[in-house]
Amino acid sequence: MTVKKLIGKIHLWLGFISGIGVFMIAITGCILAFQQEIESLTKPYMYTASRPGVHPLPPSTLKAIAVKEVKDKHPNGINYPGKDKSASVMFYGADPDYYYQVFMDPYTGKVIKVWSEEDDFFHFILHGHYYLWLPPKIGQPIVASVTLIFVVMLISGLILWWPKNKAAARQRFSIKWDAKWRRLNYDLHNVLGFYILVIGLLIATTGLVWGFEWFSKGLYYATSGGKALPPYAAPLSDTTKQAQYSIPEDQVWQQLLAKAPQGAGISIGFVTDKSESVAASLNYRPGTYYKSDNYYFDRNTLAILPADGPYTGEYAKASFANKLRDMNYDIHVGAILGLPGKMIVFMASLICASLPVTGIYIWWGRRHKKVKKSPVTSATSRVRV
Repeated sequence: MTVKKLIGKIHLWLGFISGIGVFMIAITGCILAFQQEIESLTKPYMYTASRPGVHPLPPSTLKAIAVKEVKDKHPNGINYPGKDKSASVMFYGADPDYYYQVFMDPYTGKVIKVWSEEDDFFHFILHGHYYLWLPPKIGQPIVASVTLIFVVMLISGLILWWPKNKAAARQRFSIKWDAKWRRLNYDLHNVLGFYILVIGLLIATTGLVWGFEWFSKGLYYATSGGKALPPYAAPLSDTTKQAQYSIPEDQVWQQLLAKAPQGAGISIGFVTDKSESVAASLNYRPGTYYKSDNYYFDRNTLAILPADGPYTGEYAKASFANKLRDMNYDIHVGAILGLPGKMIVFMASLICASLPVTGIYIWWGRRHKKVKKSPVTSATSRVRV
């Protein structure tokens, strides 16, 4: 058996193992690529017209309104998403899992919508994308493993695609649309698979950052010049200091509001004990997550506390490894390039979903290939001489 035939066997069997998983992950990924655009059309409560010259209400005021809407739950934080967006107070926890958002007019405090994750369409799609609708402890490692197998299949597929000579190369870059279905299916698998190779690898590897801890740490090590990924740990407030502010979240919000450019988003976490710091974020590009300054303030003195690793500090001052990790989600969904990037990811995900289908049909076609019978000349039809 030649090396290429061996790779073909590996490609085939890995396809059998991962095909359904790749299809489901890719199809749900298509939908999630345009999540924000779909929500902008189906969730009008997320939008409130801005009022030039009028400041929104402070976190403490909106928090007091929100707790009346979600009983017996602790508010975790508040989000001011930016221009023409409603403010929302978030409630979430585990055992049992819950996630609520109270959307309000940030200028009047009027409650527009109490949103529950369990009733949301995208919660269902996300559960499929992350866990294949299985319990998380079972579904998460399956999704991660399928994603890793898909990376191997993309690489092995490139080897199988690689033409032997220039004549063969002419057939590798274009689809013969007027061919019979079996040949057309072959081209759809090979040609489209080649064109989305780089994007597919990018989507898969960014997904593996969440899928496997060893991959996440290894990528950070490689991109940071040999540094270990710092464990996430929010710095603590100095409890020996006397509290100078009764509502530190409002003071932090005022600081960020003063430095925020027009249209920027602000998020503030609510503190629950004396040692907890106030987590806050200033998002310079709402609709994405990477271009944000993330701070921790001492709740007693409002001093900015040092923190290391991704998702901490000012984005402009972050190392390459930290910036790359900050970008991971936005690269994964294409938002890093705006709407064109989302369209690219959508098309690439759709093609990725088609690969198991066209691949199975190639295998089935070869198994059921009709053998042409040679014409048989009867004795009576022979020419006599």
